[in-house]
Amino acid sequence: MTPTTSDLHPTLRPMYETVLRRNPGESEFHQAAHEVFESLSPVVAKRPEYVQASIIERICEPERQIIFRVPWVDDAGKVQINRGFRVEFNSALGPYKGGLRFHPSVLLGTVKFLGFEQIFKNALTGLPIGGGKGGSDFDPKGRSDGEVMRFCQSFMTELYRHLGEYTDVPAGDIGVGGREIGYLFGQYKRITNRYEAGVLTGKGLSWGGSQVRTEATGYGLVYFVDEMLRAQQTSFEGKKVVISGSGNVAIYAAEKVAQLGGTVVAMSDSGGYVVDESGMDLEVMKDLKEIRRGRISEYAEGREARYLEGGTIWDVPCDIALPCATQNELDETHAATLVKNGVRIVAEGANMPTTQAGTRALREAGVQFAPGKAANAGGVATSALEMQQNASRDSWSFETTDARLRDIMQGIYGSCMMTAEEYGMPGDVIAGANIAGFTQVADAMLSQGVI
Repeated sequence: MTPTTSDLHPTLRPMYETVLRRNPGESEFHQAAHEVFESLSPVVAKRPEYVQASIIERICEPERQIIFRVPWVDDAGKVQINRGFRVEFNSALGPYKGGLRFHPSVLLGTVKFLGFEQIFKNALTGLPIGGGKGGSDFDPKGRSDGEVMRFCQSFMTELYRHLGEYTDVPAGDIGVGGREIGYLFGQYKRITNRYEAGVLTGKGLSWGGSQVRTEATGYGLVYFVDEMLRAQQTSFEGKKVVISGSGNVAIYAAEKVAQLGGTVVAMSDSGGYVVDESGMDLEVMKDLKEIRRGRISEYAEGREARYLEGGTIWDVPCDIALPCATQNELDETHAATLVKNGVRIVAEGANMPTTQAGTRALREAGVQFAPGKAANAGGVATSALEMQQNASRDSWSFETTDARLRDIMQGIYGSCMMTAEEYGMPGDVIAGANIAGFTQVADAMLSQGVI
């Protein structure tokens, strides 16, 4: 469904119309902007200085958008051409911070929607990081290590001039894991002649990486949901949980759910989904996805589990649903099925995995909903902790870093709840997240003048 202006505050309508006009065809960016605008009605009424200083218009316009050619040579000796992007969206709170995504679907609008979300997500952590995002339409799937290395080296040969630990600090995202970060960092070091560890996060533990970074987004998501459950005076104990995806976020969310007493009964990949009523075997899943890079259908072979090709994982009854795959995977039809089957909490582990109509259907049914900018902020929070360790030439234990992560996620939940209460929407996690993130950035922008 295309977002409209009819449900926006009259002051906000022309601002959103400008977003549509200046960014034609970028539907994901339009959706991300609309979701924030929907929450800002009480803000423009209470804080007219934001309107007078055009803060909302300025926050919707990236400070810098970089698009560049990435030529590289494949194993057959053929020259390949891809396109690289980096959108440096907002630096009011600190250096631009956000991942790089390597996937054929990456377009400028994709990167802009992710970067826009990143502004508020990073603000909610309470750490000094601005918002940005980047990537390429390069697909590492099926490519040799040599091809991935040559692509990464070419990509960084252009991007390096825009980076720096006090300027812009990328990390990984879909298609960019430890292998890619290693190649990118090596090329940055070679070009600059500096071992600037804080310029990339998600590094290997032996050369500047942080404990818990691999687990952070999934763990943080579950810590956030645990706070939601505590507010309802309950816990994960005895709860059935469905998690879409089977990548990094999904696997470590499943691991933490199991540690807290819940049962993950279904996970998925692009081919279909598997249901294991006794609880997913995480060691098998890790071996399948992280080591053998196989398909989730293989999980059901020789096990009392069933694999369903195609279809939707949201047909599986559960108490808690955690969409952790990709954007707009959960629509109003899926939401209706979840509601019918008794879901009580939906929390986003991916970036904007629920459509606006899906979100509306869940909220109208009384389902507690946590948006990704709050619930999946654990990854970037731990990236910022990695930056802290790099700056002090220090390395923290797993336990210390995990405790910091949990404190940050508890703080985000508390900030969302307090802000929602302050603006007359008690218990509304979406409004609380949007307003808390926005006002923190907006106040910094006011302080720094018209830049």
